[in-house]
Amino acid sequence: MNGPRYSISRRLTRMNFLVSGTALVVAGLTLTAYDVATLRGSLARDLSTTAQIVGANSVSAIVFEDKQTAERTLAALEAAPNVVYAGIYRTGGELFAEYRRDPGVPSAPVPVVQADQSETYVFTGSELQLARRITFDAEETGIVFVRSDLSDMAGHLTRNLAIMSVVLVLALIAAFFVGRVSQRGISGPMMDLAETARRVSQDHRYSIRAAPVSEPTHEISVLVGAFNDMLERIEQHDQQVQRAQNELETRVRERTTELAAANKELEAFSYSVSHDLRAPLRHVSGFTTLLQDRAGPILDDQCRRYVTTIAEAAQRMGRLIDDLLSFSRTSRTNLSKRKISLSDLVREAQNEVTIASAGREIGWTIPENLPDVWVDPALMRQVLVNLLSNAMKYSGTRERSEIEVGSTTQGAELIVFVKDNGVGFDMQYAHKLFGVFQRLHQQDEFEGTGIGLANVQRIIHRHQGRVWAESALNQGATFYFSLPLKES
Repeated sequence: MNGPRYSISRRLTRMNFLVSGTALVVAGLTLTAYDVATLRGSLARDLSTTAQIVGANSVSAIVFEDKQTAERTLAALEAAPNVVYAGIYRTGGELFAEYRRDPGVPSAPVPVVQADQSETYVFTGSELQLARRITFDAEETGIVFVRSDLSDMAGHLTRNLAIMSVVLVLALIAAFFVGRVSQRGISGPMMDLAETARRVSQDHRYSIRAAPVSEPTHEISVLVGAFNDMLERIEQHDQQVQRAQNELETRVRERTTELAAANKELEAFSYSVSHDLRAPLRHVSGFTTLLQDRAGPILDDQCRRYVTTIAEAAQRMGRLIDDLLSFSRTSRTNLSKRKISLSDLVREAQNEVTIASAGREIGWTIPENLPDVWVDPALMRQVLVNLLSNAMKYSGTRERSEIEVGSTTQGAELIVFVKDNGVGFDMQYAHKLFGVFQRLHQQDEFEGTGIGLANVQRIIHRHQGRVWAESALNQGATFYFSLPLKES
């Protein structure tokens, strides 16, 4: 909630001030403009009368070239304090006589009186200048030029502005007190409503209610009533949500406990079954070998194929049990993270997988300066061995296998990829790649147990990373996994 200076009461007061003040200022300026126009017209009429009197009294002086009489006539203007200069000019524009209230008054050009006019006047910045024809027997004998200052008009305007300012201040004071009284019925309930909203927002207590307004038909009363109704519905909904949340948390705890127990039993069962299968499998493999050694010479070709098939199946079963045990251990093994060079891990995995690739032509593209990573070295080595073995296996049909390892940084992740030029796969089945026992190729095409990539996914997920792949049939495949850049 904003500070008190933004309260609705003060906003309403400022609005009242603004409206009242604007109305008074506009009215005052309008009256002042009208007053100025009226004063200018009055000053022009008064100065025209003065010029007319001077012109009438100067006709004989001009006709008889009596300059002293003309000057005495002009000297009578000392009784008009606003007149700062007056002059009588002959018809040709030659100065005949003049009057200056102050010798320092500068000269000014005489306004031109048009042929169809008897006089003309002009307002300058600080003066009113008027020129009037002097006629005798309907003929022009000269021009009287009078200049008057505007001190009376300035004083009048100053007084008007002072009065207007006093009226404005008094009106604003009255508007303030009247507004405060009239606003109590609006700002009081609104501020109470705002305070109630603040308390509800901060404390999340939906049982709070705003105080009702005394006038039930008032718009503010309708607003307060609607606000209280809304709080009541929110309170009821919140209680329902809280009950549902408590029930959900109870169910989640129960299901989590059951799931943890089930997972523990499943892992124990998987480990036990895989471990217990080893003994009979060793018997099968051992007695198959003994049978080949003892009875091999007397068996026909078909029987020898049968015995060979049994031995190979036992070997595949052994590899499957090993992979299941590895998969089971992956979820139970505690992570022991440390900072290690990814380049060292890749080289170790490369050395391990190339032992079984004697005689194959393989092109390796591995940068020398792969970044350091925070991982469990043993588990991450297992990830790289699985991915490199996978790349070698599915590129085995090529004359030359091309395997590339690289990395890039995206946001807060390090992206590592293993790319090959093998047979690839159809992307519509990509979602099956990392499932247990999921294979996209037949067993007779490529050997495998279908657990290696599932193991890769489990290890990477335990490192808070992601795994995915991109490929196209007969165009190779690229497997990606991400790791956090910072230790987690």
